[in-house]
Order: sequence, then C-alpha cells, then structure tokens
Amino acid sequence: MADRSIVVVGAGIIGASLAYHLAGRGRPVTLIDAGLPGSGATRASFAWIGRPASGDLPSAPLRHLALDEYRRLEAELPELSIRWTGSVSWDGFDAGPGPRTDDVGALEPHLLDPPAAAVRHPEDAAFDPVAAAELLVAAARDRGARLLTGTPAIALDHQAGTVSGVRTTAGTVPAETVVLAAGTGTVALCSGIGVALPVEPSPAVLVRLRAAPGLVRTIVATPSLEVRQLDDGTVLSPAAYSGETDQAALLRTARRVRDRFAASFAGAGGTEIVSAEIGWRPMPADGEPVIGRPDGTEGLYVAVMHSAVTLAAAVGRLAATEIHTGSAAPELAGCRPDGFR
Repeated sequence: MADRSIVVVGAGIIGASLAYHLAGRGRPVTLIDAGLPGSGATRASFAWIGRPASGDLPSAPLRHLALDEYRRLEAELPELSIRWTGSVSWDGFDAGPGPRTDDVGALEPHLLDPPAAAVRHPEDAAFDPVAAAELLVAAARDRGARLLTGTPAIALDHQAGTVSGVRTTAGTVPAETVVLAAGTGTVALCSGIGVALPVEPSPAVLVRLRAAPGLVRTIVATPSLEVRQLDDGTVLSPAAYSGETDQAALLRTARRVRDRFAASFAGAGGTEIVSAEIGWRPMPADGEPVIGRPDGTEGLYVAVMHSAVTLAAAVGRLAATEIHTGSAAPELAGCRPDGFR
C-alpha cells in the first residue's frame, strides 16, 4: 500500500503499548477497539509485574526484560505511576527459587499471622492497568496515532495470502500491516483467514475491596490470598474462577475474599466489597506468548498472551521494531505463532 499504514486491533495494555511504540516513526497508525482503552481483560488484571520464576521457558529472554522495560517506559511517561513495592509470598505460592526473608512482620506489620520465612522479590511492582492503557493511548495520539473506539473488528480483508485491512462495523480500515492484539478476539479474526491459533479464554475473577489505607504495603501472595492495596485504601485481590455465571455468584466469591482478607490483616474488619468481575484472559495452549507474523500470510502480525500486563512494555518496543524494520528480535524467537505443535 502506498501509505504504509498500520492498524492495531485491540486497545488493551498490549495494543496500547504497541500503538505507542509504533507511532511517531513515519507511518500512519490507527488503533481500534470495540470499547474503550483497557476495558477488556486488562481491566480485570491484578497487574503484578515481576521476573519469571523459571529461566528455561521459550519466552524467558522476553520475560527477563519485563521490569527493565517498565523502568524505561516510566522514564518516558512519568505519569505511569508504577508502585515499586516488591512482593512477598509463602506456602509454596512461588514455585521457583528466590531470595528468602525471615522478617515478614516488618514488611507487613498488619499481617496477623506472618510466616517464619517467605520469598521476597523487592524489585516487583504493580500499577493501574486501565490508567496505563489510557496513558499509552494518549501518548500514541500525541505522536500522531488515530483512535477509533466503539468499533468492533468483524473480519480481516484478505486475498491471495495477504491481509490488506480490517473490516469493522464502521467500514473497512485499510492497512499495509494489521496487528492483532485483541486478546481472545484474535483467535476468531485469524480463523476467518485460515490461521489457527491454539488460544483459549481463561477466566479469572478480580475482587475490589474498600479498606482502611495502609493495611497492605507490598504485594502479598499465598495459595489462599493474593492482595495489594492502593493509596486510597482500595484492595485488589484475584480469585480463581469457579464457574460464576451471575452477579449473585460473583458476590459470594467476593465475600469469601473479603472474609479471608479481614481474617489476615489487623484493622480489616470493616472492609467492604466494591466490585467483582471476570476477566477472560487469552491463554495459549502452552502458556507461552504468541508474537509475530504467521507463516504463509503477508501483512499480519499477532500479539496475544497471558501475563499481558507484565510483558506489555517489552512486547510493545520489540514488536514495534520488528514491524518497522522487518528484522527479527532475538528475544521473541521462542514466541512465534508457528512454534505450536
């Protein structure tokens, strides 16, 4: 195409990062989403970022960049407001090796029954993923990107092995390169042109509570309770999906989480439920990210993964460089769409 335009489908944390890193490099960038930035699975993310427990995963080179890339992104966008609190975990939550601490009570003085020892990762962090997606989109627009919200992608324009645009409810958006970062929606769009991605929706519940500020100082993780707290007292806690199909079931789950939290932290007795919602995370069959150009298809690039929040800064930079230059990033070598067997 003459204009060499790029369309990014999906304005979650991955698509927002891609749009930000793609924009400002001399090619028109359009970001489209069925809703608002960060309104899908990103909104229901616990948003804990850290280094991987295992170093032998195909994606390990990418995952080891995650924290450094967020330091870089925070320097570029100080409003990102990352909370570098570190994490503490015990009772087998962290299966990998890690630095030990026997002073959990000092790290979490409101914890009612601190363990004798725990795994401490002082470099871990968290942030508001919706605010981050909105910030990245705003920065992308400042660099010249165009945003189309309320615009569901219906299908890919495709002929003779080449993708040339995206069909939406508002018409076709032409592009030399279409980047799919639409989470679970990426699968259907690829299927429509005969590209199979073994990715399934993996539901998880995120509970928001209102508690007295300052009860939780780090990211606390055990098999029975994961929590972190914001400055205003909001407590975030992910919970395993157990088949909830209505608001009443979600409320029961939220009550269980609230009760566990109240029993774990001094001063949490008056904690109230704010919300509980299900996030439908895209989960590749092997758990590894799917990033790159599917073989046999021109004009298409996919970026779909679990741990999207953790990897967004790194994937945004590396994938944008690949798309612009055509040169493969070695850190993404273990994440290619055709690596599935």
